[in-house]
Amino acid sequence: MAGPIPLSQYIAAANAEYYGSRDPLGSAGDFTTAPEISQMFGELIGLWAADLWQRAGSPPVAWVEFGPGRGTLTADALRAMATVGLTPSVHFVETSAALRQRQKAAVPDAMWHDDVATLPDDRPLIVVANEFFDALPIRQLVRGGDGWRERMVACQDVLFLPIAGKQVPDTVIPEHLRDADSGSVIETSPASVAIARALAQRLARQGGAALVIDYGYEGPAIGDTLQAMSGHAFANPFEDPGNRDLTAHVDFATLGAAAAVEGVRVTGPIGQGVFLSALGIEPRAAALARTSPDRADALAADRARLCDADQMGDLFKAMAWTAPSWPEPAGFI
Repeated sequence: MAGPIPLSQYIAAANAEYYGSRDPLGSAGDFTTAPEISQMFGELIGLWAADLWQRAGSPPVAWVEFGPGRGTLTADALRAMATVGLTPSVHFVETSAALRQRQKAAVPDAMWHDDVATLPDDRPLIVVANEFFDALPIRQLVRGGDGWRERMVACQDVLFLPIAGKQVPDTVIPEHLRDADSGSVIETSPASVAIARALAQRLARQGGAALVIDYGYEGPAIGDTLQAMSGHAFANPFEDPGNRDLTAHVDFATLGAAAAVEGVRVTGPIGQGVFLSALGIEPRAAALARTSPDRADALAADRARLCDADQMGDLFKAMAWTAPSWPEPAGFI
């Protein structure tokens, strides 16, 4: 690194190395996502998609997952969708060669894409982005005594440090936040907005829907949410870049506004727990427990982890984007 670079560039480079060189999931990795906690998560999303597809008239569709991890969510969703006759072509937006190998083992017939541009353009898309947007680069603007400055990252020997960069005009700061206290941080994610707009354009033109599930808030708001995970524990995001997962909370209000500009209908966000409960996770857990009584306690624990307010139920949120010609999505009560 020749000199200080924007935080967004630092995150992009660190995560490209991190995700491109390993499978970060599971007990041997750095974190666990909802599809790896329980099959119920992917199954319910598959049934959510199948219900929407049936009410849209059962057209030929393509299934798309952004950042599909090990392919577990899609494999579980495909099994559930097949029970009602939905067997779409499968498309993964994934750039990591290491993860593509894991995904191919789970979903052998999938097709891979580097970005939105090469997705099918001849049919509606049913899209899922679970814990995708949180890993995209963010900018941080920090309030100082003389105004707002962009956070940069400098390298001294092998030590990476966040520092203040050039001053930015007040006009780029939301008006209600401009007079925030010194030290306040505002985060933006131009990369997330660009992807949201490109995907929403496709949905508005082709038909279909997208389901976004991630941890986050409704902003813009004050707060530094950048974090690193290593060995299932929080770590310093400026230590050992490329070997730690860097993420930030998703601003659902800004993401939804970006999609709405392109003509889709935005529903939510609501808490993941409320969403999964509305889709029927409690009866699904009970049915699985009847089939495997020895797993009843584990299934109850999995349901609690996904849905309870003090676990993933409130922090994680669900939002849907649907084409104007498609029906309202289920689960958003």
